Amino acid sequence: MRTEKLLINNQEYIVEIYTEERNNATVSIRKNKIIIRVPININREEQFRHILQMKQWAMKKIMSNPERFKRREEKQYKSGDILQINDEQFSLEIDYSNNVSSSGRIINNKIILNISSRLSEEIKKEHIVTLLSRIIAKRRLPILEKKIHELNQQHFQKNINRIFFKNMNSRWGSCSENANINISTRLLFAPEIVLEYVCIHELAHLIEQNHSTNFWNIVQQAIPCYKEQEQWLKKMEIHVDFNYLFVL
Repeated sequence: MRTEKLLINNQEYIVEIYTEERNNATVSIRKNKIIIRVPININREEQFRHILQMKQWAMKKIMSNPERFKRREEKQYKSGDILQINDEQFSLEIDYSNNVSSSGRIINNKIILNISSRLSEEIKKEHIVTLLSRIIAKRRLPILEKKIHELNQQHFQKNINRIFFKNMNSRWGSCSENANINISTRLLFAPEIVLEYVCIHELAHLIEQNHSTNFWNIVQQAIPCYKEQEQWLKKMEIHVDFNYLFVL
């Protein structure tokens, strides 16, 4: 791994570049980092071309929506925090041990995280955020499955394969050709009607795999007020995130 620095909108970003055993090149923007991964089995010229394209894409993305990527103070989770997730409230307990790995579980309405003390402070924070996202999503998944199946029966009557909560930052949801429906864990903090809209949006892709006029007509028939929910998502995009979650 090698690093570079980029100055975008007067904010410094660390660019981490990894060469790995993989089939394609990817780029992601996380916190104040741009992470680029390129295949190791291509020549250096091809790697350089991919890296340049990925950096240009990231710069364009950040400059097109500077508020979304503006540096914000990250949430410092601690024992005793209270997390409100929809109609459930959880208390948080964080323990540190000499274990090699970190783990988490929910007992009643208490989230208990066991974080490895061998890690750097930055990695400890990443483990806390990842575990919170994962175990709360697991807790709420049966509710999501019930909602999607009910909406499908009411409006679409299509075959659904599997339903997942996914840690997606660039999209609110997705629907695969195999009829798998993925919903971003960020929607755990959204109002019920907003989550319902995203579920309907993805279900509509079982009929139309694009965003044609016909697709939006299908969505509007199922949820006439969908444009209001779109506005909420645009307005609140930078606020619904486990890294910056408001804690009671």
